[in-house]
Amino acid sequence: MRTPRIMAVLAHPDDESLGLGGTLAKYASEGVEVYLLTATRGDRGRFRGYRLDEKQHPGPVALANIREAELRAAASALGVREVSILDYHDQHLDRANPSEAVAAIAGHIRRVKPDVVVTFGPDGAYGHPDHIAVSQFTTAAIVAAADPAFACAGNENLAPHAASKLYYLAWPESTWKAYQAAFRKLISTVDGMERQAVPWPDWAITTVVDTTKFWPTAWRAICCHDSQVTAYERLKDLSPEDHAALWGRQSFYRVFSNVSGGRVRETCLLEGIVK
Repeated sequence: MRTPRIMAVLAHPDDESLGLGGTLAKYASEGVEVYLLTATRGDRGRFRGYRLDEKQHPGPVALANIREAELRAAASALGVREVSILDYHDQHLDRANPSEAVAAIAGHIRRVKPDVVVTFGPDGAYGHPDHIAVSQFTTAAIVAAADPAFACAGNENLAPHAASKLYYLAWPESTWKAYQAAFRKLISTVDGMERQAVPWPDWAITTVVDTTKFWPTAWRAICCHDSQVTAYERLKDLSPEDHAALWGRQSFYRVFSNVSGGRVRETCLLEGIVK
């Protein structure tokens, strides 16, 4: 029997640790092959709190290299088998050519052949345009990868692959409250309009994974993102109990599955795949 494979498709370095760290660490520790595809290298983000236009910022090229190294260190801490990067520009993912982005992700899906794919929800967690874009691209790529008539540029010889399940990261109100109380209020201003986190209603959450044993691993991965240390500063003072409350379980919405279904809440992303 083939070892199960989970593939996370996300937007930036640190999304994997802050958003999915406990889940990725749990499955990797259980022998599941975990793959990570990141759309950008975070080249336009802050550096230790300094904006791109401030002299202390090393510039987008240098920051991209720094954040890629941090990403790979974090992925190693989590037990991720492989990290791939699409190398789109940070904060510009929603302006990418959709057909090219979908084809690129579909190519990775065909190559890796994951049983389960996980990405952001259509709300982008708190309205972040890059998160929304990667959610849309990944959802379309799932369909494209399974279509024999779809051609992936540069990967024409890869056979179609139909993933068994697609999940969106779906944080309920309780998780958002704990996260923002310990971290900061996440706000994204887009086109002059302020966007904030919108929790998923509890009834819409299909899957809750117990990651209690893995919050220390998730925290080690978060700490690998040293260039973002200013943003994470408050997290350093949390008690073990607070860390467990934040990272002790992770919630998802099952977008589709050809192996499981119904109203009963799942406790495993591989339900229906692993007996």
